[in-house]
Amino acid sequence: MTLLENLLAHRSTLSEEATDHLQALLGEWQTLADMSFADLLLWVRCELADQRPAYLCVGQMRPYTTQTIYTEDLVGQVFPASARPMVGRALVEQRVIRDADPDWSTGVPVREEAIPIRCGSDVIAVITRESNVSTARAPSQLELTYLQTAGELAQMMAEGTLPHPDASRDERELAPRVGDGIIRVDADGVVAFASPNAISAYRRLGSLDSVMGTHVERLDPEPRQLLESLRTGIPVDAEVEVNDAVVIRRFIPLISGGRIIGALLLVREVTELRQHERALMVKDATIREIHHRVKNNLQTVAALLRLQARRLHSDEARAALGESVRRITSIALVHETLSEEARQRVPFTRITRRIIDMLSQGLVGPDLPIEFGLTGDPDELSAEVATPLALVLAELLQNCVEHAFPYDQQPPAQDACVNVCFDRNDDDELRVVVADNGVGLPDGATLDELANLGLRIARTLLETELGGTFDVSRGDPGTTIELRVPLRPATS
Repeated sequence: MTLLENLLAHRSTLSEEATDHLQALLGEWQTLADMSFADLLLWVRCELADQRPAYLCVGQMRPYTTQTIYTEDLVGQVFPASARPMVGRALVEQRVIRDADPDWSTGVPVREEAIPIRCGSDVIAVITRESNVSTARAPSQLELTYLQTAGELAQMMAEGTLPHPDASRDERELAPRVGDGIIRVDADGVVAFASPNAISAYRRLGSLDSVMGTHVERLDPEPRQLLESLRTGIPVDAEVEVNDAVVIRRFIPLISGGRIIGALLLVREVTELRQHERALMVKDATIREIHHRVKNNLQTVAALLRLQARRLHSDEARAALGESVRRITSIALVHETLSEEARQRVPFTRITRRIIDMLSQGLVGPDLPIEFGLTGDPDELSAEVATPLALVLAELLQNCVEHAFPYDQQPPAQDACVNVCFDRNDDDELRVVVADNGVGLPDGATLDELANLGLRIARTLLETELGGTFDVSRGDPGTTIELRVPLRPATS
């Protein structure tokens, strides 16, 4: 639940449709704040404890183009209706209110403008646009264009045509801002104004003609989407690449009284960003290919060992090679998972399930079926941790299958089972518990006395490679092994 939804759920009775409209508005109003050179506050109706009418601030946006008036956030604060008369007027009169005198309560003269926000036929909220008039000076052509367009955007919000319900919002974090470059287009698609940054962006795309007075169809390398947006009134985000230069464009038609009067084109040059992204994609693909080849090589080694085992006559030698095959396969599982991931981290639950499947198919026989259980989630682990931990887990599970339920003894009174439990705490430590309900440790015996090669490998890997601890205790029945593995903070 977003902050807006949380505030509205506790203090307002707005419908789900109205809430969605305000949420979409919050994704659009940075442009209005920057072009207005003003702070924006979003207000909804609520009540005080004594049921007096009040207004709740559910959104705040500071401009990038000027100094903010409010150094602290007002979001979540409730003001009596008498403290915000402009908001009340906009709600009642359902029009943009601009005729108030400057307010000096903050120590500087602040001119406030109240913009009613319409959703369908209802006014559901009010935006106050507050600017410091003490910094007023003779505006440049750029600033005049900003202010004119800001007024038109404010009117669109009051009429309910901004934000548009059908507007695309993909990759909004890269959407161009006002300072990246703006172009003002008239209703016919002719450029009426272009900022220096916007002109530079189109120069990178190969446009050498004069931008001012040029039709969008001649200016833009791929104008079809922009012209369609100017015809339908639906804003569009589009990316164009020409001459190894990449520019993101956001085209916002300006609508007044149901008629398209022009458009605002925001542009941002992202050539270097896209080049870095492509380099990372190539690097990721190379790393995944390396993991894939390592996995294939390990599987080839395992296959050769299986062939060698078939030629041996000694049962002990075949068993030793079989254990080596399973160890190699456990490592191959990690590389196989890494070859499928875009990052050098793997979901370890998936690897654990693959290890369980491998042992179930290779060691568990029909005479004594063993049920494996898996609880908890270790989350994603780095390759440096996942590889040795996978081998440790495979050794422990194999040891349970081979020694907790010996075939030459009477089967246990209850169904044979082995459970693996993961618990990751806030200290970035992973706790792994492997418990069975088998015969358990002999009385008086210690792990050092009973440890076979597999357990020695597991303990050595855990303590030397992972810096963890290894603890064995008797269960009732069976044996419980607890591992504690310190995890490094995620860096990928």
